[in-house]
Amino acid sequence: MTMPIIETSHLRMPRLGLGTWPMTGAACSAAVESAIALGYRHIDTAEMYGNEDAVGAGLAASGLPRAEIFLTTKIWNDKPEGDSIRRAFDASLKRLATPYVDLLLIHWPSPELNLPDALAGLAAIRAEGTARAIGVSNFPPKLLARAIAEGVGLAALQVEFHVMLDQSRLLEICRANDMALTAYSPLAKGGASSDPVLEGIARRHGATAAQVALAWLLAQPGVAMVPKAASRARQAENLGALDLKLDAADLAAIAGLPKDRRFVNPAMAPDWIDG
Repeated sequence: MTMPIIETSHLRMPRLGLGTWPMTGAACSAAVESAIALGYRHIDTAEMYGNEDAVGAGLAASGLPRAEIFLTTKIWNDKPEGDSIRRAFDASLKRLATPYVDLLLIHWPSPELNLPDALAGLAAIRAEGTARAIGVSNFPPKLLARAIAEGVGLAALQVEFHVMLDQSRLLEICRANDMALTAYSPLAKGGASSDPVLEGIARRHGATAAQVALAWLLAQPGVAMVPKAASRARQAENLGALDLKLDAADLAAIAGLPKDRRFVNPAMAPDWIDG
């Protein structure tokens, strides 16, 4: 198995990672350790998940050198400016028991967000070396464009993205600005695993519908993904998507699926279209 990589001027990130929400405690640590043993080199967590300590324990238990893991964490939206982001990030580093993260993101925008100050705070953290790259999560197109215009060198955007949700506007912005896009909920909150179209494609390839959904994302240049997988079996299944190549007929069938199904849309979410 060869893990494909996204490489930009800002980062070098494995395209398939392990999402850890909502795992906590020993189960989370065990999942991280298991994933690393299988060959995962990209782990995603967040302050809000309440599992950074468990993720850090799993990383330590794996025995792998820290430099071989790409680690992302995210700061919650109740920290609207640089100073509060800095304090929260310092606490995250302590919980993760690591001297740095590879990617630090603002988790969600909020009405209180002081965008210039928050991004300046991220840039200062990067300059110190405790975050190797910086970015944002859950930013809609107009807000993402504003963030890019601040000129701090954003490396990545993390958003919900899967076979049932069109994110072409955000992809276009990211590609035009040398940014990676990381897909969370890449299996559509389990919906991909039972979709009849994906199941049909999977049967033709001797694969699973989930593998088809991940292979479709792998066919999108500049896109990484972080499916949550607690069990070793599911982690291995997801890795199997790396060996699945979809043909033109497969891609055409997937293109015909509805592309307006958003599964993560809390009350605090921004205006996804015009925000």
